[in-house]
Amino acid sequence: MTTVIETRGLHKHYGRTHALDGLDLTVDAGAVHGFLGPNGAGKTTTIRVLLGLARKTAGAASVFGLDPWTDAVAIHRRIAYVPGDVSVWPNLSGGEAVDLLVRLRGTARTDRTYRRERERLMAEFQFDPRKKGRSYSKGNRQKVALIAAFAVPADLYILDEPTSGLDPLMSVVFHREVARVRDAGATVLLSSHILSEVEQLCDRVWIIRAGRIVESGTLADLRHLTRTEVSFAADGVDPDRLAAIPGAHDASVQAGRARFTIDSDTIAQTLPMLAQLGVAGLRVAPPSLEELFLRHYGDDLAELETAAAGQRR
Repeated sequence: MTTVIETRGLHKHYGRTHALDGLDLTVDAGAVHGFLGPNGAGKTTTIRVLLGLARKTAGAASVFGLDPWTDAVAIHRRIAYVPGDVSVWPNLSGGEAVDLLVRLRGTARTDRTYRRERERLMAEFQFDPRKKGRSYSKGNRQKVALIAAFAVPADLYILDEPTSGLDPLMSVVFHREVARVRDAGATVLLSSHILSEVEQLCDRVWIIRAGRIVESGTLADLRHLTRTEVSFAADGVDPDRLAAIPGAHDASVQAGRARFTIDSDTIAQTLPMLAQLGVAGLRVAPPSLEELFLRHYGDDLAELETAAAGQRR
């Protein structure tokens, strides 16, 4: 499989601040890669290095086998980039801004294929191209960059919090466009802290913390790290038998349902035991990406909650 993006031991320091601290990242062609982490984890700094907008302090980074700092022009001919906070020219209309961004990627605004895609995307995103940029809301400024990115084919789409400011309906349109370019063979690096978005779109997930990758893999690969919740109607179920199920954790009976959690990779061995109990209304909920995320940031959350409690006292 072709590697599109690769970093090895990547460091980026701003004075004493280590924004990246030995980042190892490999993005293969033809898939959607989720780059997940909270604000300040190093997602945007990584993207700035990959785009040639920031120079690495140490380590190695390549895009299409090229150095982003010295070969930025060649790299940008093959990519589409959408930042999380788009600025537009105040005196240009939205349509003129889209045309200018596309021309910067080497496509004439008179190109028939581009004009057809432009009109389709403007209709899909419910975007009015006649208004001046100064009148656009954050969501409409975001649409300018998204339309320009998706209207012309690219080998690599780098999307940094791309749905910031979009309403849920427009987010659905964005999801369709990501699936479309992925099916056409493009590679997507999607940076986000919206867990449900990454879970729906991405073939592979990279979780970044304090400038380093702490977990990576497909969702199926990562879900073994957390427990699956099992619940069913509690009528006639002996709580002692429930607690005796091998591997069951946190067994309880609440609101008419029995619940426990179990390691995800042992669920197949547990189901026959539940059949022997004659349970009804069985529900098995695999762990979400949010649970995987909290696995790595739960201690930070606990520290924040402790600090907040101290301030209230």
